[in-house]
Amino acid sequence: MRHLELHIIQSVPVACLNRDDLNSPKTAIFGGVQRARVSSQWWKRAIREMAKEIAPDDFKGLRTRYIIEPIVAELRRLGKKEEDAAKLAQEIAAALATKDTEKRVKTLLFSTEKEIREFAKVYAESTTPASRKKAIEVMIGKTPQDAADIALFGRMVASDYTVQLEAASMFSHALSTHRVDNEIDFFTAVDERQPKEDLGSAHPGTLEFNSATYYRFAALNLDMLADADHLASLTPDERKTVVRTFLEATIKAIPGARKNTMNSNTLPNYVLGVVREKGHPIQLVNAFENPVRSSQGYAAQSIEQLKAEYAKLKETWGLTAVYEKAIPDVTLNDFLKGMVSHVK
Repeated sequence: MRHLELHIIQSVPVACLNRDDLNSPKTAIFGGVQRARVSSQWWKRAIREMAKEIAPDDFKGLRTRYIIEPIVAELRRLGKKEEDAAKLAQEIAAALATKDTEKRVKTLLFSTEKEIREFAKVYAESTTPASRKKAIEVMIGKTPQDAADIALFGRMVASDYTVQLEAASMFSHALSTHRVDNEIDFFTAVDERQPKEDLGSAHPGTLEFNSATYYRFAALNLDMLADADHLASLTPDERKTVVRTFLEATIKAIPGARKNTMNSNTLPNYVLGVVREKGHPIQLVNAFENPVRSSQGYAAQSIEQLKAEYAKLKETWGLTAVYEKAIPDVTLNDFLKGMVSHVK
């Protein structure tokens, strides 16, 4: 498997990047102590949103249950009467996922506007139930050229395996390199028209937060990305643009939870990029199985432990790479250029 890897050390100040069902920052036990955790799914959403900003023509995937009205609109554009368009749209929606209401299906469908229009067009031009079913299967088997995000992050509809597409990218949950205990922020809101003789706050409350230095890991299967189910229809240069966007967004993006009250936008302290011609992606998280302990910050010690773990794995297991650079040893632009040069 030809693949690339990103190993990222990133310090984040007071924040609640990812909440659980009790509205507390997510945590996990690793190495026998509690760590701050951000789920891979939540960080991937931030990456997808940034990728849309960087390359909007290539990243047009949308997750939605509201697919019926766009299908009706396309069928009407193709000349179908309103009643026929509505009936056909219901059939197409049922072929893609389990219907919920007249406007939506039960499960989120990761698709693009172009793909939805193509579903409508191909289905409308088919004349029998069998040909329509085949048409949907053929369309699902294609990744549209404006859907690099679907190829990278995959899609899954539990009710229909034919809609699924395996993601070319791989992510781990971000974990703090050290022990973390959640803290509580007590706050009050003032009623600015409250009479002076009335004492007390208009609205007291509490919020949980933490701060942490995270280890983040992401990888990309370059062979899969270029196969027929993913982005084989793109030229090598177009695929390089997609990969460069993916790398930049993965490095820079940060979840937006509580971004106005606990703004935690930071850039990584360290990014190790690796490209391998064979083998499988290898995490370096065991560098922190014994948690970092420091009275002078965690980032510097985390970087040293990451480097030591990588050196040990290379010596012990004979890991080889065709590219191996780190930020800040090189600039972001040089880093991206070097990584992308190995995309075919």
